[in-house]
Parts: sequence; C-alpha cells; structure tokens
Amino acid sequence: MASELLDIVTDVRRYLELLRDEGARSVEVSPDTLDALGRVPLPAPPTGPAAVPPSGPATTDPVRLLEEIAAETRACTLCSLHETRTHAVPGQGSTSPDILFVGEAPGYDEDQQGVAFVGRAGHLLTRMIAAMGYTREEVFIGNILKCRPPNNRTPLPDEMATCIPYLKRQIAVLKPKVIVAMGATAVKGLLQTSQGITRLRGTWLSFEGIDLMPTFHPAYLLRTPSAKRDTWADLKAVLKRLGRPVPEVKKG
Repeated sequence: MASELLDIVTDVRRYLELLRDEGARSVEVSPDTLDALGRVPLPAPPTGPAAVPPSGPATTDPVRLLEEIAAETRACTLCSLHETRTHAVPGQGSTSPDILFVGEAPGYDEDQQGVAFVGRAGHLLTRMIAAMGYTREEVFIGNILKCRPPNNRTPLPDEMATCIPYLKRQIAVLKPKVIVAMGATAVKGLLQTSQGITRLRGTWLSFEGIDLMPTFHPAYLLRTPSAKRDTWADLKAVLKRLGRPVPEVKKG
C-alpha cells in the first residue's frame, strides 16, 4: 500500500508541474474527489529503532559552508544593488586562514570577474600580502558589501546592514586569527564606530573575540603613497601578533 500511495502522489505531482509549466496558477478539485482522497488509507508509521532516521549534525565542512554562503550572495536580491551588479563577489581564499582581509566593496574589475581585489588596488594588496610572507591563497579576502555600488560610491548604511550578515557568517566559518580591516567602511561595518581610520589605524581592536587591526585601504595608498609606511607598520604588528617573523626584503 505504501508503494502504491507513493506512485499516486508522484503522478499527481508530475501532473501539477505540467499544469504549472503550461501557465496554470490554480487547479479546481471537486468535492467528490476530495472526499475520495480523504478515504485513502495511509500506511502505518514504522516502529522500532529504524523508525527514526539518523539525523546527524549539520555539516561542519568549511568548504561546503562557504560555498553555500557564496551561492546565497550570488542569488541575493535583498537590496537594490543586485539590479546593477554584473557579478556578486563573495570573497575567496583559504578556508582556515591566519588573516582575513576585509575591504569596502567590489569595484569595476571585481564586479566583472566576481573575484575580490583584482583591480589596481587588488594588485597592491597582493604585494602587501606577499611582503608579509603569505600568498593570496593562504589568506581570505572579502568586503563589507558583496555587490558593487554604482560608480564605486561609498556604501549606504542600509546596504551595509543588509549585507554584513553574509560576512559575519563567513567569519564564523573561517575563524581567522586576525582580521585586517582596510579603510573606514570596513571598520565601521564590522565595529559600528564613527571614528575615522586615521585615528584608529595601528590600534588593536576586537571583533567578536577576534583581534582586528584597522589600516588604510590599498586604494587610498595608491592615491597617497606616503601612507604606505604606516600601513606596513600595521602589517608588521599583525605578523608579531601571529608570532611570525617579518620576511627579509629581497634585494637586486
């Protein structure tokens, strides 16, 4: 009886899907049909140990969890930025990084490729990461926003509030030892502070128990090369906190 009932349900589902594909939005069912369906005997629930399937815990695989979050960001329509984006930019890198680098939002190049920090500022960030003795694949790189604001404007408060849960979920999976918040928007998005990056940079802060170092955004460094010295000091402080030596500068 159970298999026969399953066959009936499967046939009904397929029929309803066919109607839906043909444009139907409702189905009329006569009282006699409903009455007949109500008289169909249901199979008795199984008993014994086999009656309860092993549920098991939810997946803890960081790769799968990060892929799920990334898929959600690509399908997200919670704010108006989805209307103008080419690609959402979830972020990428190691699933168990020492360092999580957080910027403001994707720019033009990132929007085109769906990858964080691949434009001019991204190339500078790559050099900064290499100077610390890491590769991009050994850290994780993301942004407060997953979609590019039109004309690269500063993210709006409601956009940040809508998007930040994705980043917080990523942080919970990644469990980085240190977060490097690059620029005022990154610091404001994570810590809800109104203090400027010039005042905060170089000062150890904390995000949900994780050490956080505010520093200048690579885009700012492209405009203000003189700030590179302070930024390198901040990154050396990160290495010290991680117990890693400062790599020697190769000459020649």
